[in-house]
Amino acid sequence: MTGQDLLKAANELEKEINRASSATRLALQPELTRVLERLTADGQEIPPSLRQLNTVLCDEAIEAWFDNMPV
Repeated sequence: MTGQDLLKAANELEKEINRASSATRLALQPELTRVLERLTADGQEIPPSLRQLNTVLCDEAIEAWFDNMPV
């Protein structure tokens, strides 16, 4: 997959995540991280919007993990 293909896949994934429910957003976060890692490995620059989305999703995943932690 070329860098352009990866960027296109990342942008499509971004659209899907923005339309998704919170549970689906969390399920798609690992896929977004993998695509961004592949872009980085390919030497491509990651758009700020994708970097920000991944940060927000990581924060949501951590928060969900703590919400489900037994006390």
